[in-house]
Amino acid sequence: MSIVLVGGHDRMHSEYTEICSKRGHRVKVYTQMPTRFEKVIGKPDGIVLFTSTVSHQMIHTAVKEAKRKKIPVFRCHTSSGASLEGLLRELEAKTS
Repeated sequence: MSIVLVGGHDRMHSEYTEICSKRGHRVKVYTQMPTRFEKVIGKPDGIVLFTSTVSHQMIHTAVKEAKRKKIPVFRCHTSSGASLEGLLRELEAKTS
């Protein structure tokens, strides 16, 4: 399953990647807004938003693309590894 993770802390990038890899998911992590963000999102199976550590513009762009491409969005206020694991379980249950 492919996932786009939006937000979080720069220092946690490798931990987010490791958590997703252990559960068998491919992940793209965006802690900062890249140029043409709407184009780099692609067509993942789900988008995870860490709302406390991301700009409103990034959230707006990600949600807009998710609606347009019918991608499920999972939001969490905290950006910890445990939060990510919980969201991944929720995503797996919803897509199975």
